[in-house]
Amino acid sequence: MKTNMTDNENTIILEPFPCTECSAGMMHPRMITYFTWLGQELVTVPHFPAWICDVCGRRQYDEKAIAWLNMLLDPNTGKTTIKKRKTNLRNKKTRLNSHRPIPDS
Repeated sequence: MKTNMTDNENTIILEPFPCTECSAGMMHPRMITYFTWLGQELVTVPHFPAWICDVCGRRQYDEKAIAWLNMLLDPNTGKTTIKKRKTNLRNKKTRLNSHRPIPDS
């Protein structure tokens, strides 16, 4: 999103900018309902930040909000990762190729 900071660091002013699609309209910040498919399920996210052109309707979504949503929808979110132990292949080969005496029966 395009932002301009004011003198007060806690205030953010969002200013419209020209549309890159039609070049006639201006992109304005809006809170919309975002729709996306997750497999065969439709997911809706209300109050999602976006920039919308007042002429052609083009939508641009906030990159941070999309990254946050992708993290939330990731099927591995919240699962612990199990690290596999690395085996030393060189030692394994040495052991496989080592000659052991065969005991007499």
